[in-house]
Amino acid sequence: MNFEQIRTFLEIASTGNFNRAAENLHVTQSTVSARVKSLEERVGRPLFRRGQAGAQLTPAGLQLQRYALNMQRLWERARQEIALPEGFRGTVGLGVQMSLWTKLAPGWITAMRKAAPDVAVHVEADYSGNMQRLLTDGVLDLAVMYEPRRSPGIIVENFLEEPLVLVSAKPRKVNDAFHESYVYVDWGPVFRTAHAEVFPDFTTPAVSVGLGLMALEYILHAEGSGYVTLRDAQTYLDSGRLHLVDGAPKLQRSAWLVYADNSAEEELQALALDCLRQVAGKWIASGAG
Repeated sequence: MNFEQIRTFLEIASTGNFNRAAENLHVTQSTVSARVKSLEERVGRPLFRRGQAGAQLTPAGLQLQRYALNMQRLWERARQEIALPEGFRGTVGLGVQMSLWTKLAPGWITAMRKAAPDVAVHVEADYSGNMQRLLTDGVLDLAVMYEPRRSPGIIVENFLEEPLVLVSAKPRKVNDAFHESYVYVDWGPVFRTAHAEVFPDFTTPAVSVGLGLMALEYILHAEGSGYVTLRDAQTYLDSGRLHLVDGAPKLQRSAWLVYADNSAEEELQALALDCLRQVAGKWIASGAG
């Protein structure tokens, strides 16, 4: 078997769908099927049951999944460490959600360089889906993301709670906040549920975006309103360019810490996690959020 087969097997196991796995791996569906067929021939057992609900692991597939995760991570770790210059004992990879990059990544790099100058660090700023794949592949050791996908071999723990506040370019009360210039920011499924609960009569808005900073620019330009993170709005609130909508509830957005279970480098992983928690703790203590 080869590592492309292992990677393909893990992607199907994670997505539960051959077509989606092909899209994520940027190959054709026939290539995915051929890799699985070859892998099944090598192990001598069917690995997936295919049906209307998608692709489900067979008992043999479940057994292989546990070993395949370790194989993938060990291979990526070996590939990274072989490329290290002399004097470094290892490497640690961190992924950070785009909007949290400036708050977490520089402090974490500084803390790691101080605590372990003989450890190389690799940092990615990305979105949840891609970071999850990099974790599974062993390229990253830990990541902070908004929408993790729970899967075998991955630990997910609540890390940060970000307040989301309803702001407006003009002083407004909550009853008149949802006007023609209201922008709906899609902060993910948890936010959508909470928004629907506190505003049950809310109808589909004329403007919706998927990025908070885009919404903020629109609100300022169109004298509109919308939910944004308090940290992004704070400067504008302090200057009077934005106002908190009177009577509007605060909502929350969770950021999750995601890392591999049974890491091949447990000592380095523990150090990286400790440094990241320290940086986040200082940010929270400073009044961020």
